[in-house]
Amino acid sequence: MKPSLSITPATLLALLLLPGCAAVGPDYVAPELATPATWQGAAAAKIAVARTAPGDLASWWRQLDDPTLTGLIERALQNSLDLRTAQAKLREARARRALAGANRFPTVTASASVAQTQSSAETGGGTTRDLYNAGFDASWEPDVFGGLRRSEEAAQADLETSEASLHDAQVSLVAEVALNYVELRSFQARLDIAKANAASQTETLQLTQWRAQAGLTSALDVEQARANLEQTRAQIPTLETGRAEAEHRLEILLGQRPGSLTNTLADSTGLPHPPARVTIGIPADTLRQRPDVRTAERKLAAETARIGVAEAERYPNFSLSGSLGLEAYSLGALSSGDAVARTLLGSVAASVFDAGRIRQQIEIQNAVQEQAFVSYQSTVLNALEEVENALVALTNTQKRQESLRDATRAARLAALLARHRYTAGIIDFQTVLDTERTVLTLEDNLKSSEAESLSALIQLYKALGGGWSSSIPANNIAANRQGTSP
Repeated sequence: MKPSLSITPATLLALLLLPGCAAVGPDYVAPELATPATWQGAAAAKIAVARTAPGDLASWWRQLDDPTLTGLIERALQNSLDLRTAQAKLREARARRALAGANRFPTVTASASVAQTQSSAETGGGTTRDLYNAGFDASWEPDVFGGLRRSEEAAQADLETSEASLHDAQVSLVAEVALNYVELRSFQARLDIAKANAASQTETLQLTQWRAQAGLTSALDVEQARANLEQTRAQIPTLETGRAEAEHRLEILLGQRPGSLTNTLADSTGLPHPPARVTIGIPADTLRQRPDVRTAERKLAAETARIGVAEAERYPNFSLSGSLGLEAYSLGALSSGDAVARTLLGSVAASVFDAGRIRQQIEIQNAVQEQAFVSYQSTVLNALEEVENALVALTNTQKRQESLRDATRAARLAALLARHRYTAGIIDFQTVLDTERTVLTLEDNLKSSEAESLSALIQLYKALGGGWSSSIPANNIAANRQGTSP
């Protein structure tokens, strides 16, 4: 229950001055969390660590030197349905921020009316009279204790949250396009390997057939060669399925129907080329660059401001309203000074008893703010973990790739020697089969390892927060992160 009281002109003047006072509730200060000075896995991955500018990672995919990938990412950034959703949410947040700001200002409405009355012949002699009105009505709730200012502060933080969420969507989209592109090129390369091995095994089958016809070997060698060939051919449909699925995922990421990129991606151009040197920023730079960390921090700022909104309910609400207009019985009389009519009303309402409702609302908001802080801490730790995991994955895939490359060279040489020795009748056919299977397995594993190494590099760029750019000036971002009291 909030009883209403009339207030004096002196009180009205005081209300005009009070909105400049400090707002209730805590002033937001961005938390400072301890971060490591450098990355633990950078040395093992042979990656340079140095301070980087925020724009250094904005277009990291260009370092892969693949024009097709660059074109796909640019199209995805223009047409992605996920980005369109994030952009719509950003427009909504901007409108809500403007609405919160508008609530601090008076509302003025204009009105005009004309009324005709006719009294009864019994009471007024049947007189007909016209009444003309025109004027302005105004109402205003002075933000004495800062509840509206805290609402505006929360709406501003929500707007910055939406901006960071849009950037986070860009980071994820770019990484997903690159990962699926690498997967598609990997399947294409593995298909080429399987088909090349099938062609080689076809020659081996023909060789055994000729030798069997010449009586130099038995039908067992022929059937073993045939089984080896068909086993290789059986892998091709599975690889085709994987290639098609990767292509379809790319098309959806670009906001296009399945099949629309078939011609663009038909030719196997091989995997993108990783850069010879990768430089990453220090952990503190990464936390500033990652949009998800900024999203969590801005949510914390918004929930902190809403504590002030809840606490403002403890204090009286003041309101001013008035009207200024013209009122006359004839249209011509509206222009006379005697037609001016005005009213001014000031009121104050305060909660007398609410059974603890306001106190519990404040407690609820304090708990929500604490949850936002814990979520921010968790987001920071996850960000550091993702970078370290990506560095470990990159290191180990590179080591595996080097070993597989050496093993593949040795297996190819062994297969060549085995075929020559079998042709000369020095060894049996089983050795030829074993070496051919080994070549196929190692070549397939090597190509998969190259793709895994590229994927680890892409995951590293994503973990570093690369893949977005912003037109917001850096000084504005810094000011928004620190938070200021109105």
